[in-house]
Amino acid sequence: MSMNPLDKPVAQMALALATALILPLFLKSGILATEILIFAMVVAACNLLLGYTGLLSFGQGIFFGIGTYVAGICLTRWQVPVPVVLAGAALLGALTATLVGWLSIRRQGVYFVMLTLAFSQLFYFLAYTFSGLTGGDNGLLGVPRPSIGGAELNAPWSYYTYVAICFLAVFALLIMVTQSTFGRTLLAIRENEGRAAAIGFPTRIFKIEAFAISGAVTALGGALHAMLIGVAPLSNIEYHTSELILIMTIIGGSSSLFGSVLGAGFYLLLADALSAIWPRWLLLLGLVLVAVALFLQRGLWGLVERGYDLVARRGKTPAKEH
Repeated sequence: MSMNPLDKPVAQMALALATALILPLFLKSGILATEILIFAMVVAACNLLLGYTGLLSFGQGIFFGIGTYVAGICLTRWQVPVPVVLAGAALLGALTATLVGWLSIRRQGVYFVMLTLAFSQLFYFLAYTFSGLTGGDNGLLGVPRPSIGGAELNAPWSYYTYVAICFLAVFALLIMVTQSTFGRTLLAIRENEGRAAAIGFPTRIFKIEAFAISGAVTALGGALHAMLIGVAPLSNIEYHTSELILIMTIIGGSSSLFGSVLGAGFYLLLADALSAIWPRWLLLLGLVLVAVALFLQRGLWGLVERGYDLVARRGKTPAKEH
């Protein structure tokens, strides 16, 4: 079976670049556009676990929250340079994900899911308990945005440009990971872990490495999000954040990295539009999610692929002779 042209790495990267360039043209809110790109990279990291490795993890909020707190603590208390903060957030996210992954993958199926959920609750209560460090319910206020050449990127669209560069770099990295031998091995583990182990692949190590990469990217997104809203809130490390990331992943489709961008954009734009219509907008959003689950099993990316195939077939149909 031939690969859909849209699934090729160059096409995926071109779509990501087009998204970063188009969002400022169609959205008035630079904060909303920036949030879309931040969650797009976070959802893509989740997709590495769910779509490529077959691991349904409720622990992504852990790494997102850790990145948030790294940015909050380092920038409000120690004035650490932002590049160092981002690197530190990614490193701590990778280390935490390695620990969580190493312990969780000892079980499979529903037990694996429950373990990741338990870790999510554990880290939430740790953040809540050590309020002297994390700020507790109030979070950490006054998280500054980065500066370039002494000028702080306080304007929404200037910070958007900064995040867009980070997003494109991370997206390119994830494409390289998924297209490498490592990425192909993850797919083999997802399809049949027993067979992959039988031919000599250390499946547990590959799973832990996937966790580490996913945790690093998710923590990076958490740090960027803290600088976007100026707060490191306790809610970022709640298990609801993990649910939100998983919902975006499933909506977009786990068969493609760009599906993650579609999922994040669709959810955030729909939530923004519905919240302006009705205070109980979550009810409407729930109905939309039910429809997606029932009729779009491959997510929005599957719909895009079907549309492309339909157009391609029509283009190849020869004209009838008269």
